[in-house]
Amino acid sequence: MPTERLSMRKTREVLRLRFACGLSKRQIAAAVGISATGAGDDVARARRAGLSWPLPAELSDEELERRLFPPPAAGRPEARPEPDWAAIHLELRRADVTLALLWDEYRGRAPDGFSYSWFCEHYRQWSGRLAPRMRQTHLAGEKLFTDYAGRTVEVVDGATGEIRRAQVFVAALGASSYTYAEASWTQGLADWVGAHVRCFASLGGVPRQLVSDNLKAAVTRPCRYEPGLNPTFQELAEHYAVAILPARVRKPRDKAKVEVAVQVVQRWILARLRNRRFFSLAELNGAIATLLAELNNKIMRHLGASRRELFEQVDQPALQPLPAQPYEYAQWRRCRVGLDYHVEIDGHFYSVPFRLLREVLEARSTAATVELFHRGKRVAAHLRDQGRGRHSTVPEHMPSAHLAYAGWTHERMRAQADATGPATAALVEAIMRSRKHPEQGFRSCVGILRLAKSYGAARLEAACARALDIGARSYTSLASILKSGLDRQPRPSQAADPASDQPTADHPNIRGPRYYH
Repeated sequence: MPTERLSMRKTREVLRLRFACGLSKRQIAAAVGISATGAGDDVARARRAGLSWPLPAELSDEELERRLFPPPAAGRPEARPEPDWAAIHLELRRADVTLALLWDEYRGRAPDGFSYSWFCEHYRQWSGRLAPRMRQTHLAGEKLFTDYAGRTVEVVDGATGEIRRAQVFVAALGASSYTYAEASWTQGLADWVGAHVRCFASLGGVPRQLVSDNLKAAVTRPCRYEPGLNPTFQELAEHYAVAILPARVRKPRDKAKVEVAVQVVQRWILARLRNRRFFSLAELNGAIATLLAELNNKIMRHLGASRRELFEQVDQPALQPLPAQPYEYAQWRRCRVGLDYHVEIDGHFYSVPFRLLREVLEARSTAATVELFHRGKRVAAHLRDQGRGRHSTVPEHMPSAHLAYAGWTHERMRAQADATGPATAALVEAIMRSRKHPEQGFRSCVGILRLAKSYGAARLEAACARALDIGARSYTSLASILKSGLDRQPRPSQAADPASDQPTADHPNIRGPRYYH
């Protein structure tokens, strides 16, 4: 253990209590507020220096300290070969490498070298002088830290002159501090996931752990112990066999490595681009890539090596291999199966087996496909169709008795429509006839019949009559007629001058009919 070195004021008091008052080490320790070992050491040093009490009046604190703690003579341990602390610091980042192993190797090269306790103490003193980003020890290939920079970059649309602000994604490897950066339009899920895919491709491998910020694209439920991950981000992790460890909320030290990397990127890259004008995201990313290469090739003062050199020596050999295919971005969402055994995704309707009526499914959508899962099992797959309001139906999903499971049949729907009125029955029948499969009209028909609860049967019947007159065949059109009160106005065939845009005599505040489609 290092010697407990007291202030000279306390040292003088220790010597007075010992030599003038005759107190023991423990009594001196209690009186001065130091350890008994420290008190005994000061008394022993004073005796070796030939000092007693009272001390000479001309003895200053500096002279007293020099006599109690003389500088080492030539040929003492300090003249022994000193270890290369930077090399030792880097070696500690390799898996299973310890200070004991490195000291043993040091003594093998220098048999007269320092002791193990001296070795450990002086390494800690050396590492304590490093920049904050170097104080944590990260194993090779273990962690990649990711976040977005606080600053954005302007990009001008050359055609319109519109200015958009691009976000800057930053990633840093733990052991080598090797840095990756790119610009994207948003911090949304698609850009967040895509940035990770391109980062892994740039590294040529995958770390074992991914430490991310708590932005919404990554974490849906922040929690110190069990954070809820976005399903797409979780799927990315499974594809690349990497563990996601979100940083705790308001705990920047959990991702100190990328916090420093963000600062370096902002000062080394973004600050240098402050006077440049960019007209596309590709142009901006080209400029970032050029400066990023310079940053990674720059020698780090404390370690005497560049990020790229450390990456090639330490991190790169320890990374996991990339999968055969990069991850394809997919969105996950929950959806409920309607009475027509279809689910709606981005305005298009996709069929599922009839037995899943009213069940909640999970939909996985990519640019090319839509997959539907029930309790983790895939129950349907479709090619992606961008046609809004249209249906993609698999015949095998359509058994004749499917609606019995939901309590609705053609007969029940017609009976309820007849009970409301002939116009309602006619509109329901027209909607079912307009569909390729009558069941595809059930969703609209059920919605129309339920409007009677909000507006009453009489108003619903009047609205259905107006809808038939103007050719409207949807729930949305009927709801609009009721909401605007057009069901209470004369129908086009009854208006005094339906083609006129002027008020009629009987209804001076009502203009010509409006048509809903």
